Amino acid sequence: MIEDLDKLIELQETDTNLRRLKKIIESAEARRAAIEQEFEQHAFSIREIQNRRDSINEKRSGLEREIADNKTYLERAERNLKHAQNQKEYETAMREVDALQKAIGQAETSIVELMEEGEGVEKELAERADEISSLDGRRETALTEFDAALEADKQEFERETKHRAAAFETLPERLAAVYDRLAQRSRDGIAVAEVINGSCNACFISLRPQVLVDVRRGNEIITCENCSRILFVRAASSEATA
Repeated sequence: MIEDLDKLIELQETDTNLRRLKKIIESAEARRAAIEQEFEQHAFSIREIQNRRDSINEKRSGLEREIADNKTYLERAERNLKHAQNQKEYETAMREVDALQKAIGQAETSIVELMEEGEGVEKELAERADEISSLDGRRETALTEFDAALEADKQEFERETKHRAAAFETLPERLAAVYDRLAQRSRDGIAVAEVINGSCNACFISLRPQVLVDVRRGNEIITCENCSRILFVRAASSEATA
């Protein structure tokens, strides 16, 4: 009976590993998307800074064109002022000169403010230069490592599936049926539960002393009186030597 119990324990460990691998494989798409989303958030924050820089440069270029145009208009207004023929022409030219000078001054002030803002943005980009330059490479590395790990898990799943089939065939038909029934009815797929600290590690119910004795002997298949799972103790555990 000990040999059959060892086979059951091995089968349970295989099935537990298969359940773990299945969850990993089934959640792969969502986990890969999470990695891509994480890097996309970094990329978005960087693009946001770069867009601020581009916007500042665009505004500055617009103001510089505006100043150049207004200086041309100012020259014309000053000529009109100089050659005014009457008081009305003089006043009109003077108002135009004043307005243009004011517009040029405001534009120049705005350019200074934009330059200061631009320096802050450039500093922020410089501080994140390493992150920016390595972002694509780190993303590619993370996805490559993820894909490699997933492929390894898929291969292990295939190996474990074959191993499970071979191990299952070695069980007596009655015992195999009991194992299958117990595994299928439990949400965690546990049919064989270890005894730890005098309790079934599946349902956590304390076992009667006589049940503990019988499990330690290992001469027959003993089931938990509460959850009906097959019980075992590991050879080197305190349960085995207590």
